[in-house]
Amino acid sequence: MSTLPVQDAVRRKYAELARSAGNNGCCGPAAGASGDPISGDLYSDAQAADLPDTAIAASLGCGNPTALIDLQPGQIVLDLGSGGGIDVLISAKRVGPAGKVYGLDMTDEMLALARENQQKAGVTNVEFLKGTIEAIPLPDRSVDVVISNCVINLSADKDAVLREAFRVLKPGGQFAVSDVVIRGSLPEEIRRSMELWVGCVAGALRDEDYLAKLKAAGFVDVQLDPWRVYLIEAARAFLANAGVDIAAFAAELDGHVASAFIRGRKPESTECCGPTCCA
Repeated sequence: MSTLPVQDAVRRKYAELARSAGNNGCCGPAAGASGDPISGDLYSDAQAADLPDTAIAASLGCGNPTALIDLQPGQIVLDLGSGGGIDVLISAKRVGPAGKVYGLDMTDEMLALARENQQKAGVTNVEFLKGTIEAIPLPDRSVDVVISNCVINLSADKDAVLREAFRVLKPGGQFAVSDVVIRGSLPEEIRRSMELWVGCVAGALRDEDYLAKLKAAGFVDVQLDPWRVYLIEAARAFLANAGVDIAAFAAELDGHVASAFIRGRKPESTECCGPTCCA
């Protein structure tokens, strides 16, 4: 599937979600709601306490990437596909006034919502950028940490995304994302579904392919840890909404879709990491 039709479909879908302030989630009927099998119950009450309601309502993720890494004061963080800004705002608090967090999104409506949430939260060490995750508008070696929440699976060119993440990281920088992955294989009918692509499932990589692509981009110490595996009953709602015959694919889907925490590290400049080593 070519990149532009996927980008256009994702942009339209997420513009609609931004306008409804998160009434519909990335992969289910209600982002951030406990009844949504993918987007529900991702943030603690303590994390949500200082955030605008609209940032929580527009949370479209499949995990909590801010829990994957011990952010330090003064670090520079980049959130790929920052949406309504929830992970940016949480990270900004942790890196403090000496640090900075960039949020990158290609959808005007999401950027407007994120900037509104930033203003409500009174956060100043944040900048939201317009652009695609396949062509990050930041210089080489400019950030300490790259995070993302259920967005890389939406790209039709994941190799480009991972190469770009590697490029903008400083030597020794950390890659820590949440994403949907496939355990085993996915039926071709689901792979062809654009509705499922913009809803996280059809574009998801197999777990072993995700790790292989990270290594090919130059990352070391890569690991992938599924933390929420979806049985067919949990997936029934969002698959049915996309017109998938659940009964026909039950055996092939049951337990084969998962949310995972994925980590990697850009080597220090003295380490050899292949053809992209000096990026």
